[in-house]
Amino acid sequence: MEHKLSKEAFVSNFNGTTLTENSVGLVSCVLSVAYRGLILMYFFGESTESPWKRFLFIDFVVLVAPLVLYCTVLSAVLHWVVLVLAVVLVISVFQIYYRRKRSAHQHLKEVIAGFLDTSLDMNRIPFVTLFRVYVNIVTGICILAVDFPIFPRRFAKAETYGKGYMDYGAAAFVFSNALVSPEARQNKIVSHFKFSFAVKQIITVWPLIFLGFVRLISVKSVNYHEHISEYGLHWNFFFTLAAVRVLSSFILVLCPVRSSWILSGGIALCYQFLLEMTNLKQFILHGSDGKGTRDGFINGNREGIFSMFGYVSIYMAGVQAGILIMKRRMLVKDWIKMQGCLVTGTFILLLLLHACEALVEPVSRRMANLAFVLWTVEHSLCFINLHMLVDLVLLFVKFLSGMSKAPCSWNILPDVPQHRKEKTLLKNNALEKVDKNTVRFCIIDAINRNQLLFFLQCNILTGLVNFTMDTVHSSTLISVFGLMLYMFCNCISVYILHINNITLKFW
Repeated sequence: MEHKLSKEAFVSNFNGTTLTENSVGLVSCVLSVAYRGLILMYFFGESTESPWKRFLFIDFVVLVAPLVLYCTVLSAVLHWVVLVLAVVLVISVFQIYYRRKRSAHQHLKEVIAGFLDTSLDMNRIPFVTLFRVYVNIVTGICILAVDFPIFPRRFAKAETYGKGYMDYGAAAFVFSNALVSPEARQNKIVSHFKFSFAVKQIITVWPLIFLGFVRLISVKSVNYHEHISEYGLHWNFFFTLAAVRVLSSFILVLCPVRSSWILSGGIALCYQFLLEMTNLKQFILHGSDGKGTRDGFINGNREGIFSMFGYVSIYMAGVQAGILIMKRRMLVKDWIKMQGCLVTGTFILLLLLHACEALVEPVSRRMANLAFVLWTVEHSLCFINLHMLVDLVLLFVKFLSGMSKAPCSWNILPDVPQHRKEKTLLKNNALEKVDKNTVRFCIIDAINRNQLLFFLQCNILTGLVNFTMDTVHSSTLISVFGLMLYMFCNCISVYILHINNITLKFW
């Protein structure tokens, strides 16, 4: 019991970090993707003869391992690391351009004009995949790293108000699920059979409900340490995901999907009004008796139950973003115009966030208040924008160099007549088929293929590590080695499934 209390105290009562430091963390993720793309293009080129183990090693060392270091031993100097990496990347791209200029004798204006009119293979939207997968990877790192002393306490979940790395996790999952939801994809079944689709969602979320009960029973039976003020006594992340999915589906039956942003804002504003004008805020923070007791189901799980208002608002915003992003586009210039819309939206949300924090109240994950909704949606759009920017950089390098093979990035369509381009778009989706003779040995695709399995592994291994070692008093060397081994185990299992064309989805 004493060990449990010490673990709970070790991850509780923090106030988060700054908005700037959170944003620097996002940039560090996308820089890893950029460097990995350049390494594969320039050291492997069009060759596919290298064994899958080599690609796994490169992906893990470039895409995953640096994030472990950024969240731990390099956290104090992360802004300098990001600055150096960004400068080197810009210099590298300019060198590639000048090499092309000497050989092709083209002016910059001509090169850019040709690039903007480039047609893309639209079997996939890579930056959406990268966003969803990196949410999973960073969450997987943080849920174990927080139990080690090398993880800065400012990155842990804030107790009441604050913006830690880990405060973003659950909201990011909700937003990423909404981004690729049937509503965001404008699925015809959703459009024509709205009510039957909404009812079907009750059935399709059963794995989340099942996992929620498994987590509840396992945590209580082994007396595992838990942060009660996060969701409550019995509630957890899986219940929130399931409830938000069902509630959102029924709301979108009654309201037009294309007005999701209005629903998002309306729900968040109404919920904030209730927090300010009633005793709801005091109830969430201090319980029914004002002393923080947990008697009764609603009182015991007040954070998890009432925070759903905020998470439903985030889901609606994700659906609206998905509608914009999933619209069919072929040319680079069309995607850049779309990114302009996303950048404008991000900037507006950032201004609203500052106004809300100054005039109403700061960000609170515990209540999922208006400021929390604004922050997490702005953060998500910023992350998507950064991934799209890196995709465009890699695409520009492909355009200049003539190289085309880099996993999880756009491919350039050959210069063929329009009707043949249309036929190309109708080919089988490459995301669903993995050919061992191509450069599809990609850890991003592997995690994307079995995202729920990856997240479950992270949770299970986190529990095993906490049971088998004293994380709180671990040295820096042991902590880093343990985190690296933990992430490698999570990655290699889904990677092996991926190269063998196995998707573990049974619902």
